[in-house]
Amino acid sequence: MGRRRGGIGIALVTVAMVVGASGCGGGGGKASDKASGDDAKASGKPSASASPTPTKPAGPPMLLDTITPQTGTTVGVAMPISVVFTNPVAAKARATVEKHMKVSASQPVAGAWHWMGDRRVDWRPKTYWPSGTKVRIDADMKGVSNGNGRYGVHGYTHTFTIGDDVRADVSVTGHTMKVTRNGKLVRTLSINAGSAQYPTWNGTMAVIDKQEKVHMTSCSVGISCDKGSPDYYDLTLPWDVHLTQSGTYVHYSTGDPNPGSGSARGSHGCVHLSMSDAKWFYGQVKQGDPVTITGSPRQKAPADNGYADFNLGWDQWLAGSAAGERTTATL
Repeated sequence: MGRRRGGIGIALVTVAMVVGASGCGGGGGKASDKASGDDAKASGKPSASASPTPTKPAGPPMLLDTITPQTGTTVGVAMPISVVFTNPVAAKARATVEKHMKVSASQPVAGAWHWMGDRRVDWRPKTYWPSGTKVRIDADMKGVSNGNGRYGVHGYTHTFTIGDDVRADVSVTGHTMKVTRNGKLVRTLSINAGSAQYPTWNGTMAVIDKQEKVHMTSCSVGISCDKGSPDYYDLTLPWDVHLTQSGTYVHYSTGDPNPGSGSARGSHGCVHLSMSDAKWFYGQVKQGDPVTITGSPRQKAPADNGYADFNLGWDQWLAGSAAGERTTATL
């Protein structure tokens, strides 16, 4: 299923997010297979922790568009720190920029930054965050150059907490989703994933956000704008957990009310749950909880398609870092 809202950013509930075309456009066909780093913007604005420097910078300002997660939030163990700049950062300036964005944690972990294009850079730990960790990002951009004639004039600070370790493991071929909390199985749910024509992304996708109702249309994600097509839809559906910028959700669908191996109805790329299971799952998950999908014929979602950072191996992640691996400072 799919939807479209005005502008690049879409604010769902009260959490920051990355967005684009959304709602079951994660399948094949005409739907986009890649979310660009330039478009992967979170909603909401970062909070400034310092006033502008009184000395006029040597060029126009370099500003941060967004920092995710938002200050004061509790997020899942797979949540990266995602920073979006208002203007491109040149490759020659990235190591310096990374060194001026200090990550501190109450439980020190090894991690690194990784550039998703020239405006977005994410920091993630080598493995998932330990549950209960307090995290702070101090982006001291004052006087820092972006390599393209702009200089930072602000410092930014965000603090957040890693909550319970909630994970969902989806088997496309088994038509099941196993939900665990802090290592213990909570429930096994019946699901249907994408059809052969519109397969679901494989891999791990951290929850972007969730919303009680989402208006989804096939036209908004490039599947079909023809009302006479069997692939056309224009629906408002409940209990939607958002997984990718290209439009993958876990949710209830009126077209597949009793998912499972018996019904064998494929979606347009989303993961379908029954009404009661969708409502229950919606109440269990939060931004940053990992949903891992296996058994689909499709490749893993690109790392910048939402928060699919853990779809890159550690060597791949470090290849996109200018400053390399570092251990967080201790809070």
